[in-house]
Amino acid sequence: MTFMEFNKRFSTEKGIEYYLKIRYPKGIRCNHCGSPRVYQRKKHLKVFDCNECMNAFSPFKDTIFEKSRTDLRKWFYAIHLFLNGKKGVSALQLQREIGVTYKTAWRMLHQIRTAMSNTSQQEFYNTVIEMDETYVGGKPRKKNSHDDDDKGSPKGRGTPKTPVIGAVDRNNKVVYARVATPNKDGKKLTGMQLLSVLKEVSSTENKNVIMTDQFRGYSVLSRKYIHLKVDHSKLFASGAIHTNTIESFWAILKRGVYGIYHHVSVKYMQKYVDEFCFRYNNRGHNMFDMVLKQAVI
Repeated sequence: MTFMEFNKRFSTEKGIEYYLKIRYPKGIRCNHCGSPRVYQRKKHLKVFDCNECMNAFSPFKDTIFEKSRTDLRKWFYAIHLFLNGKKGVSALQLQREIGVTYKTAWRMLHQIRTAMSNTSQQEFYNTVIEMDETYVGGKPRKKNSHDDDDKGSPKGRGTPKTPVIGAVDRNNKVVYARVATPNKDGKKLTGMQLLSVLKEVSSTENKNVIMTDQFRGYSVLSRKYIHLKVDHSKLFASGAIHTNTIESFWAILKRGVYGIYHHVSVKYMQKYVDEFCFRYNNRGHNMFDMVLKQAVI
């Protein structure tokens, strides 16, 4: 959707009508009693009254728009900008575009990410699953260039950065990723943690083939799945055995984090991961309407 199309499609009133059709495709019902005998107030379009239980209600209750003083058209434009940016939009950029405070822009973006993550995970069935992990949190840098002993922060599995585990259905191009939090012993990326992520998208009865690199944590997968490995110290792919698809997703995720957001705290990192999973899984679809459908939280 272009900017001109957006302006043509949405005025404040049209935006409310558009949203109501998406949230209530079978007609508006009272939030209190479920009755269809409701009517919209003329002066306050965001409020409805019920002729059955005589209560007033808002169709935006339990959604990302609830208790927001920001005009709905600004919300829609924020979603439009956010989705049109392949790698997202920063809160400062949104602040400049729609004329709100930074705090409001930041909250709006996180609410939109909440809607993006409000979906059930598709199960991977009878397919090839590529599984890999990556690390998010900035590039290693040296403290003092004159210190010959300072080699900077280590790369790879010795880094203090936050690990993210991902699995992709190679045939259907659907990805699932989760931030790896430390277990009770303070360890990350243990075999059981990797297996738990895989179990969220695949049961052993689904006859899936799992492809990973040589990281020893993946060895536990061989007990329950057909498990094939590629040795990245020698080559990136051995015929059809590779993890290139999931690694291409990591590249998109990191370009968004480093290029747009610059810094993401561990507390909110899962929301950013969910954002990029949503973008990857729904590319080519009407993501604007999908976000509105998933806005009920």
